Amino acid sequence: MNPAGAAAAQQLALFDRAGAAEPAPDEAPREAAAGFRHPQATHELLLDGHRVAYLLRRARRRSIGFVVGAEGLAVSAPRWVRLADVEDALRSKGAWVLRKLQEQRERAHQQLAARVVWGDGAEFPFLGQPVRVKLDTSVTGAQFVPPEPGSGQPAGLRVGLPATAAPAQVRDAVQAWLQRQARRVFEARCQHYAPAMGVTVRRLSLSSAATRWGSASASGAIRLNWRLIHFSESTIDYVVVHELAHLIEMNHSQAFWQVVREALPGFEDARAPLRHTVLPSWD
Repeated sequence: MNPAGAAAAQQLALFDRAGAAEPAPDEAPREAAAGFRHPQATHELLLDGHRVAYLLRRARRRSIGFVVGAEGLAVSAPRWVRLADVEDALRSKGAWVLRKLQEQRERAHQQLAARVVWGDGAEFPFLGQPVRVKLDTSVTGAQFVPPEPGSGQPAGLRVGLPATAAPAQVRDAVQAWLQRQARRVFEARCQHYAPAMGVTVRRLSLSSAATRWGSASASGAIRLNWRLIHFSESTIDYVVVHELAHLIEMNHSQAFWQVVREALPGFEDARAPLRHTVLPSWD
């Protein structure tokens, strides 16, 4: 499973033949809308009024491939394909390219907004709810403080560090606490679902993978990304059930999804936050 709040690239491949007719010249120059520029751009093209500066790589391949990632648009094309044909292919898929570029731009803005300045008063999500850091040297380690009912204030995490603690110290203390909570919660959810699904978890371990929320092996080993602890319990349950289902069906066939559906009816709603939520960066 790949993390939704991940910045995974969007890909599309086109199969074009060299020697196609030259595209018609661009319309008369007009003021371009806000553009998109790859930091290593080698070429530019106007797509529906948006100037797109993209990186073109020549490669040993049979098709023209588009990849829209955090940096922008990268195009890979066979060495024998003319630039005019590459641009023609881009124009034919211009709407798709612009949509993915805009999605990446919006995601970058969301990631910036989700950035945590680690110190007294910093906030981060825990089980789908905000938690506020309070540096307090009277505490050893970290102590969770539930919110006062009806206060409208977030829960607190008292961290045993001085107000002068470096951001990295605060971040590491919070991360260590979250990882302890992740193991506790994940173990409880596996113990809840495994018997009902008729499977046995031989080993549960935490992962820090950048591109996967979880994995399972035929031996009964389950790995779950500790950052799932940011999500609500219903979303955690979906990932747990997903990986336990792989102990029955080591694939993503219809039979696999039927196992998931029987264990967790309506799992689609619980899965959605994985695709759309932007989590704090721990770099």
